[in-house]
Amino acid sequence: MTRFDQIEHACLTDVGIRRSHNQDNYAVQLASEEEGWQQRGHLFLVADGMGAHAVGEKASEQAAQVIPHIYQKHAQQGPATSLRRSFVEANATIHACGQQNREFEGMGTTSTALVLRPEGAWIGHVGDSRCYRIRRNVIEQLSYDHSLLWEYARLQHLDPDEVEDIPTNVIHRCLGPEPLVQVDIEGPHPIQPGDIYLLCSDGLSGQVTDAEIGAVATALPPAEACRFLVDLANLRGGPDNITVVIVRVGGAAPGGESGRQSAAPKPPRKPLTALIPWWASSMLLGILLAVGATYLALNKLADSLAVLLFVVALAAVISGLIGFFVHYQREQSKLPSDDDEHRPPARAHRQRPCKIEKPLIDKLVKALKTLRQRAEEKGWEPDWNQYQEHLTLADELLKTNDLTGAFREYCRAMLPLTRALQERRQKEEVFQPVWDKTR
Repeated sequence: MTRFDQIEHACLTDVGIRRSHNQDNYAVQLASEEEGWQQRGHLFLVADGMGAHAVGEKASEQAAQVIPHIYQKHAQQGPATSLRRSFVEANATIHACGQQNREFEGMGTTSTALVLRPEGAWIGHVGDSRCYRIRRNVIEQLSYDHSLLWEYARLQHLDPDEVEDIPTNVIHRCLGPEPLVQVDIEGPHPIQPGDIYLLCSDGLSGQVTDAEIGAVATALPPAEACRFLVDLANLRGGPDNITVVIVRVGGAAPGGESGRQSAAPKPPRKPLTALIPWWASSMLLGILLAVGATYLALNKLADSLAVLLFVVALAAVISGLIGFFVHYQREQSKLPSDDDEHRPPARAHRQRPCKIEKPLIDKLVKALKTLRQRAEEKGWEPDWNQYQEHLTLADELLKTNDLTGAFREYCRAMLPLTRALQERRQKEEVFQPVWDKTR
């Protein structure tokens, strides 16, 4: 079982290249002690607001405030119930705000929340922000995009990446515009040491492929991976706000053999008393005693003992019947809780291999050369010593066929250049991507 203090995380949000305001928000709510981990777990959230001017920013900010608060308030009701209540209340809050002020009419936001608890990972989701899990060189999307493209793909039994001529940014479900909202709740997904969870707005997933996201999150520690992924989305034009939250479980070393996961421990065997209810045991005992008493009576052996056995047998059977009746009444009177709804089993909605291989490194090296050439032409002033140090180490690791290590160091060599670009990008009239996205 993962402990509450074995979780490493990092978060980053960026306005992007073409937007003037950042309408994304994120939230992190960590359990500070074992009791909180058992009852509430850790919550991570990304929200992507929609609306003119500051309206979208306000909607996503409200989601980032209300959802963690309501979840914590009702956590004792179970993860599914508390997550659903938190999303529903956030929707009501945003909708009421839009109704009260004409300038805020139609305000809305996507929201994706990840809750890590001892029994597993839970997802609460509305919109097209995403939650991924990276494990054993495979990246899996745990959330379903509430978009026109994904709905069309579902109806046509296609992979969303195969769909053409359908806008990618049209969503049919979000928090705020309507008084009621349907919330996707999925879980629990089993947690394993070395798992990496990643939440992001579509400013990242729209510019960076799943395979690239998985490779970067595997190779780099969470903070560096967040920075590099944001920079990569900006290198490809940065048309939208970009937010990313990365959570690494179990403290596995970055770039380590994530495929080698320890086998899950076998669940302990339940004692026989847990498998057979007491009332059934009582009735069985009564029947056995009655059989014994009958044998003694028919064979005229110990008549007084036979009578005693009959009395005890009758009491045991009656006690068992009463117990069965009480158990039945309790089961019938149970109100269906949200956790017991006919929720589909937790599953990944799609997956991609994200193993670091030579073609990906070649693409990164090509982008690195292009970016260095631009830096020299534009007179940027990156930390050339840092750049050269990581570049040299990357070349050495590549010669030894350590692809993960080489990829990591090439990424680190690029960071000083993207940092210099970040400082200069507002001065550029036209921005051309230097690392094209390929599916």
